[in-house]
Amino acid sequence: MADDEKGNLSVSNAAEFKVSATGAEDSESGSGSGIHTEIEIDKVAEKKLLWKLDLLILPILFLFYMMSYLDRVNIGNARIQGMDKELELNVDNRYNIALLLFFPIYIVLEIPSNMLLKHVRPSLFLPGLVFFWGIINMCTGFVQSYKTLYVLRVLLGIFEAGLVPGVIYVTSMYYRRHEYQKRLSLMFVATSIGGAFGGLLAYGIAHLGGQQGYAGWRWIFIIEGALTAFIGLVSPFIVVDWPDQCRHLNQDEKDLIRNRLRDDGGEFRMDKLDSFGVKRIILDWKIWLGALGYMGFTTSGLAMSFFLPTVLNDFGWASTDAQVHTVPVYLVAVALTLGLSWASDALKHRYSFIMFCFLLTVVGYGMALNQEHLSRGAKYAGCFLIAGGGLAGGPLCIVLLSNNLSGHWKRAVGSAVQVSFGGIAGLMGSLIFMEREKPDYRTGYTVGLAMACVAGLAPTIMMVGMWIENRKRDRGERDERLSWPTERLNNLGDYHPGFRFTW
Repeated sequence: MADDEKGNLSVSNAAEFKVSATGAEDSESGSGSGIHTEIEIDKVAEKKLLWKLDLLILPILFLFYMMSYLDRVNIGNARIQGMDKELELNVDNRYNIALLLFFPIYIVLEIPSNMLLKHVRPSLFLPGLVFFWGIINMCTGFVQSYKTLYVLRVLLGIFEAGLVPGVIYVTSMYYRRHEYQKRLSLMFVATSIGGAFGGLLAYGIAHLGGQQGYAGWRWIFIIEGALTAFIGLVSPFIVVDWPDQCRHLNQDEKDLIRNRLRDDGGEFRMDKLDSFGVKRIILDWKIWLGALGYMGFTTSGLAMSFFLPTVLNDFGWASTDAQVHTVPVYLVAVALTLGLSWASDALKHRYSFIMFCFLLTVVGYGMALNQEHLSRGAKYAGCFLIAGGGLAGGPLCIVLLSNNLSGHWKRAVGSAVQVSFGGIAGLMGSLIFMEREKPDYRTGYTVGLAMACVAGLAPTIMMVGMWIENRKRDRGERDERLSWPTERLNNLGDYHPGFRFTW
C-alpha cells in the first residue's frame, strides 16, 4: 500500500494478530501463510475485481517485459546476420564486451530506481523508461563502429534497469501471495515469447537487407526499437499507479484490495526507512538467498538467450535456419513456466517446483558437456532443458522471496536486490561463451552447471531457515518484539512475530 495509508498497528492489536495466527498453516509442509484474520470478503466482488486487475495490469506490463527482453538480446540475432563482421565484433571478444557493458550500471541502478519509484507514479515512470530505451535500441541500427555500440549498450542498461524490479514491486501490491505466481509468470514468459518472436522477426527482417541501403541486421534494431518507443509513448494512459492512486479503480475496489492483502498476511508494514528499517533489510538473509537462487537460474536463461542462435549455428544449421530453430526452445519454456506457475499457486507451494527446474537445468548442462558423444538432435534437446529450467525457475524464485517480504520498503529494496543479482548473472552469461572454445564451449557449460547448483542450494537453505523461524514464532520465542515502542512495531514488516513465512 502507498505512503499515505494509515497502518497504526498498536501493541494491543499486534498481539491480536499473534493470537489469531495460532501458528496454523495450510499444510504440514508450511505452505500456508499462518495468518488468519477476521476480515469479511465479498467473494463475488473479489472475483470481479481480480478480473479487472488482471486486464488492467498484466497485458501492458507483459508487453513492457517482452520488449525489454527482446531489445536486450536481439544483438544475438543480429550477430549471425552480419553484425559480427561489419563491426568487427569477432576480434578480441568484442561481442562479449558489448554484452557485458549492458550490466554494470544496470546492476547499480536497480535499487535506487525502486526507491525512486516508491515516490512517483508508476504510470509515468515505467513508460518513460520504455520510451527512452526504445530510442536507444533504434539508434543501434545506425552504428558504424564497435565503440559506438559499446556506448549504446551502456545507455540501454541505464534505462532498462528500473523495469523488472519496478514491475515486481508494483504488481506485488495488488495480489495475495498464493495468486501471485501465475500472474508474475504470465509476465515472465514474455522473455520466452520475446526470444521466440525475436527469432521469427529476425528471420523475416533478414530479407530486408539492402532496403534503404541498410543491412538486414540494422533493420532488426531499427524496427524493434521504433516499436518499443511507440509503446512507451502511448502507455501512460494504461499503466496502473499504486492501489490508492489508481484512477482505474473506485473507492470500494481500493478498499477491497487493502482488505484482501490484510486478510492474506496481516498489515505488517515498513513504510519508514529509518536506521532500524535499513538494518532489517540489510540483515535479512531471505533477500540474499532469494537473490542467489534467482542469479543461478538467470545465468542459464540469459546465457542461452545471448548465444542460442550462435550455438545452433555451430550445430550445423545455416544462419536463417538457426533463427527459426530458436523458436521451439522458447515456446517449450513458455509452456513449462505457465504450467509450473499454475500448479504452484494451486498447491500454494514453490520449493518443489524450483527443485524440478534445477534438475532440468543440471541434466541439460550434463548433456552439453558431453556433446561430443551426442547427435545433433540430442544436443538440441539439451538446449530445451537448459533454457526451460533457467527461464521457468527464475520467476519461481522471485515469487518465493516476494511472498516472504512485507512492507513497502522491504519489497522495494528486496525485489531490486534480487533483480540486480540477475544483472550479475547477465555479466557472467555474457562472458562465459568464448569464441575460441567453439563449438564445445566448455567454460560456458561448466559455469552454467555450477550456477544451476547455486539455484538449487540457495532456495533449500532459505526454505529450511523459514521453517525454523516459523516454529520459533509459533512457540512465542519472538514475542518480546511486541513490547517494543509503537513506532518501531509499526515498521517491522515481516520481522513482526505475527508474520508467517510460506514456501
